[in-house]
Amino acid sequence: MPVITLPDGAQRQFDTAVTGAQIAEDISKSLAKKAIALKVDGEVRDLWDPLDADAKVEIVTRDTPDGLDLIRHDAAHLLAQAVQALFPGTQVTIGPVIEDGFYYDFARPEPFSTEDFDAIEKKMAELVDADLPTRKEVLPRDEAVALFEAQGEKYKAELIRDLPEGEDIKVYHHGDWYDLCRGPHLPSTKHIGKAFKLMKLAGAYWRGDHRNEVLHRIYGTAWANEKELKAYLTRLEEAEKRDHRKLGTQLDLFHLQEEAQGSVFWHPKGYTMWLELEAYIRRRLNDDGYREVKTPQILDKKFWEQSGHWEKFSQGMFVVPDEVPNTDGEGDIISEDAKWMAIKPMNCPAHVQIFKQGIKSYRDLPIRMAEFGCCHRNEPHGALHGLMRVRQFTQDDAHIFCREDQIIDETIRFLKLFATVYGDVGFTDISYKIATRPEVRAGTDETWDRAEEMLETAFKQSGLDYEILPGEGAFYGPKLEFHLRDAIGRTWQCGTYQLDYVLPERLDASYVDEDGSRKRPVMLHRAVYGSMERFIGLLIEHFAGRMPMWLSPTQIAVATITTGVNPFAEEAAAAFRKAGLRVVTDLRNEKINYKVREHSDQKVPVIAVIGEREAEEKTLSIRRLGSKQSTTVSLDEAVKIFAEEALPPDLKPAG
Repeated sequence: MPVITLPDGAQRQFDTAVTGAQIAEDISKSLAKKAIALKVDGEVRDLWDPLDADAKVEIVTRDTPDGLDLIRHDAAHLLAQAVQALFPGTQVTIGPVIEDGFYYDFARPEPFSTEDFDAIEKKMAELVDADLPTRKEVLPRDEAVALFEAQGEKYKAELIRDLPEGEDIKVYHHGDWYDLCRGPHLPSTKHIGKAFKLMKLAGAYWRGDHRNEVLHRIYGTAWANEKELKAYLTRLEEAEKRDHRKLGTQLDLFHLQEEAQGSVFWHPKGYTMWLELEAYIRRRLNDDGYREVKTPQILDKKFWEQSGHWEKFSQGMFVVPDEVPNTDGEGDIISEDAKWMAIKPMNCPAHVQIFKQGIKSYRDLPIRMAEFGCCHRNEPHGALHGLMRVRQFTQDDAHIFCREDQIIDETIRFLKLFATVYGDVGFTDISYKIATRPEVRAGTDETWDRAEEMLETAFKQSGLDYEILPGEGAFYGPKLEFHLRDAIGRTWQCGTYQLDYVLPERLDASYVDEDGSRKRPVMLHRAVYGSMERFIGLLIEHFAGRMPMWLSPTQIAVATITTGVNPFAEEAAAAFRKAGLRVVTDLRNEKINYKVREHSDQKVPVIAVIGEREAEEKTLSIRRLGSKQSTTVSLDEAVKIFAEEALPPDLKPAG
């Protein structure tokens, strides 16, 4: 006689085992019509699964996050079913749910074409209309292998063989078609709806191994309704316009090329943005008590072994021998007993070495050590993505060495700094999360209890809302995550704050406590921007290339209508430059509308137009980016207005 507890605390008791469909029907007929799955003690299950024990239960509908995942999961099966109906002989492999959609990998001699999408989508819609019922079958391992081998599905058979001996295998049937799957699934194909769209094609190695066959991957997206699908497609169109790689070329900010995979060639305009951001955060750090350091690019392998990075991260590091290579053409280029060095993938071990120089007292703590450290990580070529995923990057990195009793204060201090910086650069919609102890971790439960409690206390004292992410902390301690929403609603994770008890122990860092004993400092790893490259890429996309005045590579373009006013244009430009503004003059013998359009395309915030009247009266006709209106002001007034407007946020007068 199971007792079912609902989300509002209400309870229902049943005489026998009960399914999710029966529970929904018992609550209300309208809920029964909307029910698509059951959540039992936090686990999503098929709606028809029987429950014979007490449980906390939630009915899953299409308009819940779990419901959307199920729609996408079933849409992947729907895609595979449609493909096999249209292209006989195609083998199915795997088809998971991903962010905003799903994909399925297929094995067939000929690749697909995007021209196939219309026919596949039409077939998928027909299968939805057919309302094919879903049925789950649990088979012994050997029987499941035989079932798929009989259909010529060698990839599915291989997956099943790799499962543990004796494990029952779930096979889901959608009408006459079936697939290997852990589930759960919707009750029938009609519940998927038709708010789906196939998006793109790609190649993929079977099981991600480059030694295996290349499969044909079809990506799709699926939503609860047409309105959400349309909104998503509109967001993609807007994201395409804002793509930092496209704007980087258009605005002459940077470029990437094959001969330097994952490293950025910064052009003068792009590097101007970099320098402005670096100068701004450096001033913020100085005001907040940080001392800047500079550490070597290459460190002996032993430091990375001691820190644990060599064991867990060596494949992601660039390593070099600590000897001169043999170039004589005979013998090994590198000797067998060569010592190895690593180009640093992070700054942490080097900062510990600075901390260890000289004896540190409890009175010296906290020590806030900052570095704009250039790091290298050997990312796979396929993972590289413009400025967002690179091999060479610079962090606004810092490490705070503190006593345990200082953690709360230092955390509050960092949260304030983080919110200030992100507000200054235009991000105010930020979600804060605490990632807590993972299953595999260092340290005692008591240490983790204290660390997590201190981070929660810091948030409460800061007056910030936060969310707990169970099990997602680092191996050595809990961490904070910062998720910000950009101008078109996308979420990005930037910055970092990680509480570390382990590295000071491994690298033998200590201080002298008040009683004369040696104690290990706590190490707080933190960055505000994170990677400078990624942060600039994010800003470019957030502002669609129209940077705030203080970050704009060119702040003012002085454009002439006739050549006779060139002397006053030069005078105006000189006055702007003297006030610290970045200005260009456009004295070309071109029509003014052409000049205005060209500088607007380059996202210049202010265009100062000078004709004969302006030259005579020592005025400027000012046109703002995006506006068709112009205003006339004196040169002196324009210099005053724009010099103040172009100040970085931290240098603007209060109020």
